[in-house]
Amino acid sequence: MSIREHLIEGLSSPLCLTWELTWACNLSCRHCLSASGVRDERELDLTACQRLLDELRAMDVFYLNIGGGEPMLHPDFFDILEYADALGIGVKFSTNGTRLTRTAAKRIAGLSYCDVQVSLDGASAEDNDAIRGPGSFRRALAALSNLADAQVEGTKISVVVTKRSIDHLDELRVLADRYHARLRLTRLRPSGRAQDCYDELALDDAQQRFLYGYLRAHPEIQTADSFFHLNPLGESLPGLNFCGAGRVVCLIDPIGDVYACPFTIHPEFRAGSVTREGFAAIWRDAPLFRQLRAQSPASGCQDCDAYERCHGGCLAAKFFTGSSLRGADPSCVLGVTSNIVTPGAPRRALDHSRPRTSPVRLLSKISTQTR
Repeated sequence: MSIREHLIEGLSSPLCLTWELTWACNLSCRHCLSASGVRDERELDLTACQRLLDELRAMDVFYLNIGGGEPMLHPDFFDILEYADALGIGVKFSTNGTRLTRTAAKRIAGLSYCDVQVSLDGASAEDNDAIRGPGSFRRALAALSNLADAQVEGTKISVVVTKRSIDHLDELRVLADRYHARLRLTRLRPSGRAQDCYDELALDDAQQRFLYGYLRAHPEIQTADSFFHLNPLGESLPGLNFCGAGRVVCLIDPIGDVYACPFTIHPEFRAGSVTREGFAAIWRDAPLFRQLRAQSPASGCQDCDAYERCHGGCLAAKFFTGSSLRGADPSCVLGVTSNIVTPGAPRRALDHSRPRTSPVRLLSKISTQTR
């Protein structure tokens, strides 16, 4: 059995575990995968977070992706990072940068292993702020400057590739170099609020082909295995090159619910709750994960000559565009499907852009941690 076949059947612990600490966010990005905005009063407290980290360490999870929302708005953000660090769990967290002050950057620099990804959606304020909101570009650059001054290593500029950014990749590489960071490109998927702007922002066929050539020419760009649906165009891009949802990837949300991947936040892909079953039991025994591991990715694509290079593409992209889960990726470069959200596509289950009842105030402890 090949390494890939072992991975498709699932690992004893996730290779890529994303934990959204909070749905609170001070921006309202048009393509937010979790439709974040307002904190949920059921959010895991520090004791529950530490208990979860203990469980992850017992499972030999060595690396954790932390996101949100804006994770730095969690009142115990640094306590959680430092507890993970003490357990020997490396952390990568994604931030809009608005809370990443000089003091915060110095505190990050003191951790054993912590990568920071500052999100941008363009190489200029005009392009970025059209998606992330007025002033967000300026504040993200200030965060990158603070990280560089504190000599934080491993910093990334993380860009979701859209029609607004595809023509500015050279400028984004220059911007990353300016702040001693690496450029990281990820795919736009129709999850969360992105479903509402996907038809507008998703790359067309010519832009996808350009992106494949650009990534082949610039292997130093990180992609987080986002673009394996482009592999039918030629030699495979670096990465696992198959959908890892429930196999090597999963997500824990702010209240402890576990989903197959960060882009499948929908009841159909909910596997359990860490507050009831515990994470190890969910990862090992959840019926959803067992089902995903037992079935071949995109069985309807197996007769395609390119199947071994893309395995049918992204589960979340299919689900939220209303495509067949057994069929081709909606962005298939061989033209077997259309890259649009169909009228009958499932809608996001939750929207945290506005409070469900009344706003939940963030604890004042935030300001003392990041000032």
